[in-house]
Amino acid sequence: MLPADGEIVVLDGGLATELTARGHDLTDRLWSARVLLTDPAAIEDIHLAYFRAGAQVATTASYQASVEGFAAAGFERAEALGLIRASVESARKARERRAEATDDRPLLIAGSVGPYGAMLADGSEYRGDYDPGATALADFHRPRIEALVEAGADLLAIETIPTVREAEVLVRLLDDVATPAWLSYSCRDEGTTSAGEPIADAMALGTHPRVVAIGVNCTAPRHLPALLAAAHDATDRPLIAYPNGGDRWDAAARSWVADDGGTYDPAAVASWTTLGATWLGGCCGTGPPDIASLAERLGRSTAPPRPV
Repeated sequence: MLPADGEIVVLDGGLATELTARGHDLTDRLWSARVLLTDPAAIEDIHLAYFRAGAQVATTASYQASVEGFAAAGFERAEALGLIRASVESARKARERRAEATDDRPLLIAGSVGPYGAMLADGSEYRGDYDPGATALADFHRPRIEALVEAGADLLAIETIPTVREAEVLVRLLDDVATPAWLSYSCRDEGTTSAGEPIADAMALGTHPRVVAIGVNCTAPRHLPALLAAAHDATDRPLIAYPNGGDRWDAAARSWVADDGGTYDPAAVASWTTLGATWLGGCCGTGPPDIASLAERLGRSTAPPRPV
């Protein structure tokens, strides 16, 4: 059961960040999706760490997982779809291991649906400078969405989307499933998506009946307050916000490098409830301690009512 409108939802933090911290090499094109094959127990352990930190959502290791991406690495279609479904199973096992939890809030599994640009492995998800066409985008995303839904994901995390045109395709695909979703964009500054489109235009897609929250992720923390303020004025849906740690992705080096994007501050993130953000967490560069601090600050609070 999904949280009621106005209820605060604590998301998890960076999965790949924590895998790297625990010694996994994520420099190939499959990124964290490679670990679904090599060490799924490690993914399960990280989901559990976030649950224990206070997260209510485990976001699956399927962000970089796609039929095309796995095919380029030598995997057959059936193998690729099996690994995508396995990402949900890893999160489910972590949820079962969290049986000692005393919090009565439901623990949710969000099937990660990353952008087409993630498969290109060249940093395109932070530029949005690709357009294979609506048909190609639908053909790319549909099998993963279907696999995540079949595996039992509670909702879909359509995340780090850099362009309105790709978001439009993804939202149309929700017509074919009964599973709810959040829609979250990557942004380049305080007013536009990574492709340079006004954030108000991007938020207009939140009217789909299965979109339960809309917002911004994997964007420098310093940009989020202005983006959320603009989103608040553009949509009446609950807002979702999970910034990165403030660094910049270096596609050539396959790593994050220092930048001037600010730092992840759980206290600041918790304050964004005043801007209508009720789904809050972290993305790349954040870990279980950050989420534990955020969860402590949010407690069992609810967001203030949004003005009519």
